[in-house]
Amino acid sequence: ALVTLKIYNVLGQEMATILDREDMNEGTQEVQFNANEFSSGVYFYRIVAEGLDEDGVATSTYQTVKKMMLVK
Repeated sequence: ALVTLKIYNVLGQEMATILDREDMNEGTQEVQFNANEFSSGVYFYRIVAEGLDEDGVATSTYQTVKKMMLVK
């Protein structure tokens, strides 16, 4: 799947793009995120995964938004 992972503040402003249509295999994945430039508070992350067929054509899309708390 092609995966996009973005971080947003509580106002809905995009703060960072961690993954931008990166090709990832199925299964559990781990991504490191350096939040040194962010202040403590509530943020949201949005994951969009576009499933691909054998020809590389998008067949389905999964997306979710989750809340996270950053505490320093």
